[in-house]
Amino acid sequence: MADKKIRLSGEDGDIELYVVEQTMIGNVNYLLVTASDDDEAQAYIMKETGTETEDAFYTFVEDENELEAISKVFGELLEDVDLEIDG
Repeated sequence: MADKKIRLSGEDGDIELYVVEQTMIGNVNYLLVTASDDDEAQAYIMKETGTETEDAFYTFVEDENELEAISKVFGELLEDVDLEIDG
């Protein structure tokens, strides 16, 4: 599925996520990521919230309206992938 990974650092340690797709909307960078490269893996949408030197900062998109709009964009970019929003 995806071969690019990102590493997130948090209070509970680091996690690696697979980047499935990336897009920019309104000067905001969005990533579609999964925790595994399995075809049935649950996907998450993250947005870049800032950069500091070479590191970028991303947060999970939690706003339902934003999540729905961005998931439609990713759905169009990945025609062969069925995206479903849990909510």
